[in-house]
Amino acid sequence: MFIIRWILGRIILLLNFIFTPAKRHRPAAEQSAVDSQTQAMQLYQYKACPFCVKVRRVMHSQSININTIDAKQADHKQVLENEGGKIQVPCLRIEENEKVTWLYESSAIIDYLNERFA
Repeated sequence: MFIIRWILGRIILLLNFIFTPAKRHRPAAEQSAVDSQTQAMQLYQYKACPFCVKVRRVMHSQSININTIDAKQADHKQVLENEGGKIQVPCLRIEENEKVTWLYESSAIIDYLNERFA
């Protein structure tokens, strides 16, 4: 099973590389404002997870710069479980007004990003 997942993961990454969507071009001031808003966001993800790839593609196409964190590392997995409540990726950590929100499910994350930054 590990070998099948590994092969499928590499195929997903290859196809993502080949068919990378075009980036959205914003004026410099607007992009700077978006970047400052995303400073307090982190995406916990696995590199070859198809749902994580889906979220990263939207981030790329919308020119949204969110720090990605590999949830396979033990310390990051522990943070995800202790603070987020469960080990599930993708997970977007949003820190606003001294309040932290953990958003799970790729479609919910994509809807949030499109609503806020599109």
